[in-house]
Amino acid sequence: MAEFIHRPTNNRGFYVRMRLLHRSRPPPEKSLFFRYYKWVLWISLSLYFFSSYFISHKPIPLSKSYVTNSKSVHPSRALFESINGTLQESKPDRGSFKDLKVFVYELPSKYNVDWLANERCSNHLFAAEVAIHRALLNSGVRTFDPYEADFFFVPVYVSCNFSTVNGFPAIGHARSLLYSAIQHISSQYLFWNRSQGFDHVFVASHDYGACFHAMEDRAIAVGIPEFMKKSIMLQTFGVEYKHPCQDVEHVVIPPYIPPASLRKTLGKFPVTGRRDIWVFFRGKMEVNPKNISGLYYSRKVRTDIWRRYNGDRRFYLQRHRFPGYQSEIVRSVFCLCPLGWAPWSPRLVESVALGCVPVIIADGLRLPFPSAIRWPEISLRVAEKDVKKLGRILEHVAATNLSSIQRNLWEPAVRRALMFNEAVEKGDATWHVMESLYAKLDRSYRRSKVSSQ
Repeated sequence: MAEFIHRPTNNRGFYVRMRLLHRSRPPPEKSLFFRYYKWVLWISLSLYFFSSYFISHKPIPLSKSYVTNSKSVHPSRALFESINGTLQESKPDRGSFKDLKVFVYELPSKYNVDWLANERCSNHLFAAEVAIHRALLNSGVRTFDPYEADFFFVPVYVSCNFSTVNGFPAIGHARSLLYSAIQHISSQYLFWNRSQGFDHVFVASHDYGACFHAMEDRAIAVGIPEFMKKSIMLQTFGVEYKHPCQDVEHVVIPPYIPPASLRKTLGKFPVTGRRDIWVFFRGKMEVNPKNISGLYYSRKVRTDIWRRYNGDRRFYLQRHRFPGYQSEIVRSVFCLCPLGWAPWSPRLVESVALGCVPVIIADGLRLPFPSAIRWPEISLRVAEKDVKKLGRILEHVAATNLSSIQRNLWEPAVRRALMFNEAVEKGDATWHVMESLYAKLDRSYRRSKVSSQ
C-alpha cells in the first residue's frame, strides 16, 4: 500500500522565493485612460440623461390662454396638463372605467367646506353630497385638466343649513346658492357655456331631488330650476312613474349612512347572529296622520301600521328616537321601510347593511343601482293598500324562502354597494355612481367633438 501514500513536495522554497521576487518589483504603470475611465464614463452618462430630459420636456407656454365672451382669462391648457401629469402619478387604477375623466371644480369655500363647520353636515342622511365630493377628489377618474374631462362635478352643499326650530335640513336657500355657483363657474371657465351644463353633474340628495323642496306638492309646483334642466343629477329621489322632480337626466343614489357607525354595530353584533325580533320599525308614526298643513303624512301608511300591529307581539314598533336603534335592526328578521314625506328612506340602507330583510312599503319607489343589486332577491315589496295583510305576507315568506333571501342579503358585495366611503372602493356607492356616468359618455362634449372630426 506504500505506493499510494502522498509524499510532500520539495518545491516550497522555490514558491517562497518567487513570491518575494514578485513583491519587490514596482507595479506596472497604468495608462491615463485606464486610470480615469470611471470618471469619463460617469460624465458621459450624465450628459446623455440631461440632454434626453430637455429634449422630451418642453417649457410650459404660459403666454397661451383661452378667453370667453365674459372677458375673463382662463388658465392655459398646458398648465392644466402639467398639473395633471404631476398630481395624478399616484392615482389608483381606474379599473373598468377605462378612460373616464371627471373634473372637480374648486369653488369658493362658501359653497361647500364652510358648511362643514357643523359636523352634522358630513354625517346626516343627505350627506351624500359631501361624501361623493370627497371620494372624487382622490379618485382615479379625477383629472386636473378640464379640457380632457368627460364630466364636470359641481360641489355645492345645499343640505347643511339646519333649522334652529326642529333641527331638520332647511333647503330654501338651495336654488339661489346653486345659481350663484353656476354664475361663478360660467364666468371663470368656458365649459358650462359651451354645453349649457349638459356634461355637468350635481348632487340632489334630499326629499324630492332636483326640485329642491321637502314637500311634494310644493316641489311639483316649483319644479326643477330652469338653469339645471340640461345637467345630470345624482339624487336619492326616484319613482317608476312620470314625476316632475325626475324630469331630468339623473342617477338614483342611496341615502348616506356613516360607514363607521355600521362597522361599530357589526363589530358587536355579527350579521349572521341571533335575531330575536321578528318585525321591527322605529320612527315617526302619527296616531292622526293629518298634518297641521292639512296633508296626510306617509299617505296614512305608518298610521295604519301602528293601529293594526301595535298590539301584535310579533311586531316591535317604537315611535320615539333611540340612539342605539342599529342594535335593534341587526337583531331583527324583517325591517319595515314605509314611505314618509318622500317615498325613499334611510332605513332601506341600514336594513340591508345590517342584514335585516327590508320590507318596502312605498308604491312605485325606484331603488338605487339595480344592475348591481338584485333587489327582488334581497327585499320584499308590499303595496300600500296591502298593509292590512302584512302579517300574513311575512308569515308566508318566513315559511317558504326566508333563508334564501337572507343568504343573498348577507353577501358583502350587497352591503358595499350602498356605502359611501372616504376613498372610492371597487363596488361601493361612489364606484357605482362612476359606473353610471360611464354609461352616459354620449353626453361628453369632448368625445362628441372627437367623433365629429
